[in-house]
Amino acid sequence: MTVDAYLDNSATTPPCKEAIEAMQEELSRFWGNPSSLHGVGLEAEHLLARSRAALANRLGCEPNEVLFTSGGTESNNLALFGAANALRRRGRRIVTSAVEHSSVAESAKELAARGFEVIYLGVDRAGRIAERELLQAVNRETILVSLMAVNNEVGTIQPVEAMRQAVQAKGAPALVHVDAVQAFGKLPVQPTRIGADLLTVSSHKIHGPKGVGALYIRKGVRLAPLFYGGTQEGKLRPGTEAMPAIAGFAAAAHALPNPAQSIEYVGTLRDRLVQGLQSMEGVRINSPADALPYVTNLSLPGLQSETMLNFLSERGVYVSSGSACAKGKKSRVLRAMGLNDAEIAGALRVSLSRYTTWEEIDAFLYALNEAQATLARK
Repeated sequence: MTVDAYLDNSATTPPCKEAIEAMQEELSRFWGNPSSLHGVGLEAEHLLARSRAALANRLGCEPNEVLFTSGGTESNNLALFGAANALRRRGRRIVTSAVEHSSVAESAKELAARGFEVIYLGVDRAGRIAERELLQAVNRETILVSLMAVNNEVGTIQPVEAMRQAVQAKGAPALVHVDAVQAFGKLPVQPTRIGADLLTVSSHKIHGPKGVGALYIRKGVRLAPLFYGGTQEGKLRPGTEAMPAIAGFAAAAHALPNPAQSIEYVGTLRDRLVQGLQSMEGVRINSPADALPYVTNLSLPGLQSETMLNFLSERGVYVSSGSACAKGKKSRVLRAMGLNDAEIAGALRVSLSRYTTWEEIDAFLYALNEAQATLARK
């Protein structure tokens, strides 16, 4: 496989050397079951504790507030179902937005089918909710408010701090959940600062391995479990811990540079990308100017996303048409932002990482220009 430009980092990131080395060490030296009481098990248990502490350090919380899961989807499911089932006697209203990741959107849909009242906040052309509408949506029957910090398709930064303010203003018993999968490692994400009771992060978005994530659960918060069968992770996530993945996740989190330094560098890459796109005819940039610079969504109306993806892939340039979990379905996010059918059908997402190079940006722009000149518009 030829790779001239990998620009699909919102889908997954290449693992960093620190994560790879940590996984290799776990598999070769600390391969015991952390629940075993002998020496081999104790070594694995100590690694688990160190890994939890490393992630907690990045989140600015206590290690016992970090629960390891299989990834962002499981963390989001546990946050929504766990909170709803634990607090159902105190109210039935759940507030979220129309542009959440499918793991939140589908969970909310299922909760609505089970009798909960789900309020979906709309967004403006920038993909951002209105704080006044959030305040109006929260009432004394609200038991959960859930928003993503950074939109995975367009990079819009949501005012997640407003959730805690709304809950306090209305005297609601609600827990505040932040899906920080696309924000962690890129923005200074600390749940205590933004007023989150629950916060989701994922390993493979920060150059760690797939198959592992975490849910921050503020001390004192009670959730109903999704699974049963063991005492691991405080009985909220029973089953033998995926130690190779957890060790890699912790190493990737520890290796994260200062977000301010990375965002400055990525911002210069995004500026080069946007300048190149603006010089092309027929290109619409869908991401707002103040979006997280790691994500840029664009449209070429008249050209189909799938056709462009295949064209670019043949030239070693890899982007996406939207969320990897959507598997080619038309974007709910772009629809909620008011884009028309042609703009949605011709959308591409370019997502960067701290390892992205200038050469990759130029390779994408060159290939996209070639695609415009070669492919027939419909």
